[in-house]
Amino acid sequence: MLQDILLLLAGLLVGAVAGFFIARTVMQKYLKKNPPINEDMIKTLMMQMGRKPNQKQINQMMKAMQKYQ
Repeated sequence: MLQDILLLLAGLLVGAVAGFFIARTVMQKYLKKNPPINEDMIKTLMMQMGRKPNQKQINQMMKAMQKYQ
């Protein structure tokens, strides 16, 4: 009985550690493939919408994006 409980706890612990490292690896690959928004992306997006952004507008957008991350 006690041995079963210890095996269950050990299994949960090993699963949690393995899950953490697997999730971390998957997130690193995802961020490498799809990087977060940068200034060039904002500039391109605004130009596609028909606006010529200046640096002040780009900085404001970057601050707004970082606020919600």
